[in-house]
Amino acid sequence: MDRRKALKFTGSMATAAVVGPSLLSLLQSCKNETRIDWTPQFLTLDEAVFVAKVVDMILPRTETPGALDVKVDMFIDKVYAQLYNEEGQNHVRNEIAKFNTDCQSDFGADFVNLSESDQIKALQKAEETSGQFGSGVWGTTVGNPEPVGFYRSLKSTALWGYFTSEEIGENVLNYDPVPGAYRGCLSLDEVGNKWSL
Repeated sequence: MDRRKALKFTGSMATAAVVGPSLLSLLQSCKNETRIDWTPQFLTLDEAVFVAKVVDMILPRTETPGALDVKVDMFIDKVYAQLYNEEGQNHVRNEIAKFNTDCQSDFGADFVNLSESDQIKALQKAEETSGQFGSGVWGTTVGNPEPVGFYRSLKSTALWGYFTSEEIGENVLNYDPVPGAYRGCLSLDEVGNKWSL
């Protein structure tokens, strides 16, 4: 190795030794940093980050958009702000605080500050301990429904917001606008079997 290459190599190794740990800690701090880029109507910023993290874990981005891509967290905030009365809003705040208290006692930190594996365990526990919605017929509950916990209610609202969003409704689910497109003068071969009305 010639002298010039050796000096370059030594300089790059020294730079890596100094900059490497700093760069690594910077990247890790960005990974752990949680924030939202919208202003909640009802939730505090910490509560909004909590809701965003939960709905992102329930409906993550895959080959289809995730909950945060279609702004489910913003939808939930609007539901709490505009549809819940003061008692319901206080209940939501208390339940988010209780969820975080349970995470602290079980895993040592608030939900958003847990490792991903502990967050999954916390959601699995919530799934097991939260009540189930009763069965229904044509939108009417049958029998005596058990109380539904905060997690199940939040999950249900997240699914409602997700599947009724324009992006999912038009580009992911089958979409047939009513009354539908008019196609006149079709041959009988194109129509196929008779249609029942």
